[in-house]
Amino acid sequence: QVQVAESGGGSVQAGGSLRLSCSGSGVTRSDYCMGWFRQSPGKEREGVALLEPPDITRYADSVKGRFTISRDNAKNILYLQMNDLKPEDSGMYYCSAQRATGYCYLHALQLGARGQGTQVTVSS
Repeated sequence: QVQVAESGGGSVQAGGSLRLSCSGSGVTRSDYCMGWFRQSPGKEREGVALLEPPDITRYADSVKGRFTISRDNAKNILYLQMNDLKPEDSGMYYCSAQRATGYCYLHALQLGARGQGTQVTVSS
């Protein structure tokens, strides 16, 4: 059974940084798309960043150059380093694990196994 759990959210001012972490179990690195999506009030869920096996990264245009997704394979932890945060980055962030069938899609992250989410609040 796949289980993931997020941590690391918080409140920062615009221009600040946060690092989110996602611990997973039951996930085989070579078989799963792993990534992050977010949900903000009044907005649709947005796939933010993902890792496609073996180690292909994809980012939403809104976060390119500011967010970096990475993984500690030894610890089986997925990270999302978020720099130069903007108020529009605020929302609930979810880690996702979805079995890979080839190309991994950002918009499909919301369909994977996810945790409870972690809140990110960026003030101006």
